[in-house]
Amino acid sequence: MANKNLFQSFIGKLLPATNALNHEGAPAFALEPKHQLAQYAATGCFGRTFYSTAGDQLDKVLALATELDVKYVGQCAIWARRRGLMKDMPALLCAVLSTRDLETLERVFPLVIDNGKMLRNFVQIVRSGVTGRKSLGSAPKRMVREWLAARSVEAIFRDSVGQSPSMADVVKMVHPKPADPARTALYGYLIGRAVDEAQLPEVVRAHERFKKGESREVPDVPMQMLVSLDLDDEAWKEIARNASWTQMRMNLNTFARHGVFDDRALTNLLATRLRNPEAIRRARAFPYQLLMAFLAADGDVPSNIREALQDAMEIAIGNVPAIGSQVFVCPDVSGSMASAVTGGRKGSTSEVRCIDVAALVAAAVLRKNPGAEVLPFEDKVVAIDLNPRDSVMTNAKKLAAIGGGGTSCSAPLRELNRRRATGDLVLFVSDNESWVDARKAPSTAVMREWEVFRSRNPKARLVCIDIQPHGTTQAVERDEILNVGGFSDAVFDLVAEHAASGSAPNRWVREIEAIAI
Repeated sequence: MANKNLFQSFIGKLLPATNALNHEGAPAFALEPKHQLAQYAATGCFGRTFYSTAGDQLDKVLALATELDVKYVGQCAIWARRRGLMKDMPALLCAVLSTRDLETLERVFPLVIDNGKMLRNFVQIVRSGVTGRKSLGSAPKRMVREWLAARSVEAIFRDSVGQSPSMADVVKMVHPKPADPARTALYGYLIGRAVDEAQLPEVVRAHERFKKGESREVPDVPMQMLVSLDLDDEAWKEIARNASWTQMRMNLNTFARHGVFDDRALTNLLATRLRNPEAIRRARAFPYQLLMAFLAADGDVPSNIREALQDAMEIAIGNVPAIGSQVFVCPDVSGSMASAVTGGRKGSTSEVRCIDVAALVAAAVLRKNPGAEVLPFEDKVVAIDLNPRDSVMTNAKKLAAIGGGGTSCSAPLRELNRRRATGDLVLFVSDNESWVDARKAPSTAVMREWEVFRSRNPKARLVCIDIQPHGTTQAVERDEILNVGGFSDAVFDLVAEHAASGSAPNRWVREIEAIAI
C-alpha cells in the first residue's frame, strides 16, 4: 500500500503557490486583472455584500477599467449587459469609456445602452463625477441624441418611467432636434411645455384621457404609469391583460389583491403567457427571479399560475448542460451566503440571497443530470436527500432552507476523496471566501484535495462559479479548471463547453475578447 504521507507530500510540491489573501485573511489566488474586471462586471451591483461595501466595488472597478485597454473594457461592458444581463456595471464601463476613448464608446454605446433604464443609468453615472467628469460632453450628448432619434415616439414615451434623472431631464440636457411634429410634441410634453395635443402620439393622448377620467379604457403603457391612479378591479384586469411578461412575474400578489384572478379565463390566459417559451426568452429573466416569484406568491395566487411559474423555470434553464457523466454539484450554504445576491442598498435590497442562487444552480444541474450528486457545504458537507424527479423549484427550496456556519470550500472534495469517488465534473457555486480550511501551506486546501481527486480521475474538470465580486479564487485557472462569475444562465454555456473539452486557461476572458466591436 502506498505511503499516504509521502503521496500527499509529493502532491504538495506540485501545487501552485497562493499569491493573495481573501477577505477572511485566508490564502487565495488573485485573478488576473482582465478576469477580475469580468468578475465585477458580471456580479457587482453596487450594494453592500457580506465582505465589501458599494464603495469598495466602485473603487476596484474604476481602477481596473482605467488600467486595462479600452477595447477590453468595452467588450466587458457588452458581455455584462448582453450575456450577464447586468445594468449598473455596463453603464459604468461606458461612462469610463467616455473619459478614455470616445471612438470605442461610439461602437459600444448602442450595444449596451439598449433601453431607457440603461440610458438613464449612463447619464446618472456620468453626472455623478465618479469617472472624472460631471457633464456629458459633446460626443456623449450626440450619442444620446442619436439614441433618441433611432426610437419611435411611442417607445420613448414608454421608456420615460423613472427618475434621477428622468427622461425629461435627459431631453433637457442633450437638446434633441425633433424630425417631425409628433416628436416635437412629445419632447415638449415630457419637459412640461404647452404642446399641440393633436400632434402627440395616440398612446400619450390615451394615457392623458385615462388619467383625467375622460376614458375608462386602460392605455397600453408601462404599469408604473398606472399604479398610482385610483383604479377599480376591472381596470386592474385590463392592466394584467396588457402587462409584459416581466410585469406579470413581478405583480402576481398585486393582481390577486385586485381581483384579477377572479376571472378564470383571464387567469388561464396569464398562465399560458407565463409559460410561453418565446416570452421567457424575450424577458431575459434570471432563473432565480422565477424562483423568487414562486416563493413569494401568496395563497391567493391560484395553483395554475404557480404551476406556470414552475413550467417557466424548466424552460428558463433549458441551456443547463446534460453532461452525460458523473457530476458533483457543490453549493455553498455557509453563513456569508445568506447575504443579498445583488448586495444591500437602502430601500432596495433584494430578497434573493446568494444561497438561493447557489441552490437553484444545483437543483437545475440535478434536473438535467439525474445521476448527479449534490454536496452542499459549509465547514463540512451537509447531508440532504434530493429527488432528481422533483421540480427545480422544489429542490432549490430544500437546499436554500439549510445553511450557516463557516466556509470550507475543500469540504466536498475532501469527502469525495474519503470515499475514493470517481467522476468527470465537480461544480462549485460559492462566494469563494473559504477560511475554515486555511493552513500555513503553499497552496489552498481546494487545490490539495483537487489534485488527489484528479489523480484518480485524470480527465476530470473543475468549475468554480462565483456569485460575488471579490477578485480571488480558491482554485487557480488551468486547463482543467474554469473560474466564471455571474448569476445569469450564460454561465451554463461555459460550463458545458468546459465539461466537454476542457480549455486553456482564461476561457471566460477569451470569450469576452472574441466580442466584435
